Amino acid sequence: MTDGQMPTGDVTSARAPDTGGSVERGVQVGVAAYLIWGFLTIYWKQLSAFDAVELIGWRMLTAAVVMALLTTARRSWPPLLASFRDRGTLARLVLAALLLTVNWGSYVWAVVNDRVIETALGYFIAPLATMAIGVTVLHERPTAAQRFAFVCASCAVVILTFSYGRPPWIALVLAGTWSLYGLTKRSVALGPVASLSGETFVLFVPAVAIVAISSTHSGSVVSAASGVEWGFALGTGLITAIPLTLFASAAQSIPFTLLGPLNLLVPVINFGLGWALYGEPMPIGRFVGFAFVWLALLVVMAERVRSGRRHQTAGLAAVT
Repeated sequence: MTDGQMPTGDVTSARAPDTGGSVERGVQVGVAAYLIWGFLTIYWKQLSAFDAVELIGWRMLTAAVVMALLTTARRSWPPLLASFRDRGTLARLVLAALLLTVNWGSYVWAVVNDRVIETALGYFIAPLATMAIGVTVLHERPTAAQRFAFVCASCAVVILTFSYGRPPWIALVLAGTWSLYGLTKRSVALGPVASLSGETFVLFVPAVAIVAISSTHSGSVVSAASGVEWGFALGTGLITAIPLTLFASAAQSIPFTLLGPLNLLVPVINFGLGWALYGEPMPIGRFVGFAFVWLALLVVMAERVRSGRRHQTAGLAAVT
């Protein structure tokens, strides 16, 4: 659930998981996607001299160009254009695009303003926020492990509020927008790549406006970027499309119960980068708050593994 990442709960285009060597290959591809997402923090740090809003404009603009090329290569224009003619689908794409913009914007703002550890917290909380939406919006019945996880997450927010001297807004916005984005995409009858294409096309005109207005200011990419910085700015579309494409491939070949835990690679990498590489403060109070989140995730993942094994055992018993 990092920046540009598809929610692991979005299965609109996923086939039933394959078995054998394709699973191993899928794991490798999935790990590659998550590693790229995790280390994108280093990429965005190279553009920290520029305004976060302008950077989001460049990302939306270049992502739309890249996704247009990818859509052409995949010959996916007919279903995409049909989705734009359907008002309901178009409305969902617009909503998803707005949520994605807020998520991207919050992430980039946090990275360029030395708040990387808080982005890690947001992506640790995101799976718990998704479960909360399942309970409150989709009326799913929480298990005992999920109820325990919700209590732990609530304790974490309280502890971290005292530690930061304010609520961890960036983390909460990242987790909330990503979970709502996943919920919205459940009702979009497009695959992950086609759906993101539609979202970036919706954002194209606003992106052009943001870049045009920002370019009139001193210190903008247009007026102040070096050649290397221009390369990073123009490459933001590629860094959006490449890990997404890898993830979409992985999601079609391995079980989501395996893909989900891999997602935790992203906040682990962000946490390590913020603390070890960028020297962001991590007092004991924040460690305690993070520990409550980690405990919640550990309990939920353990329950998921046990549930998966029970289903697998039941399936084998039914076959025999």
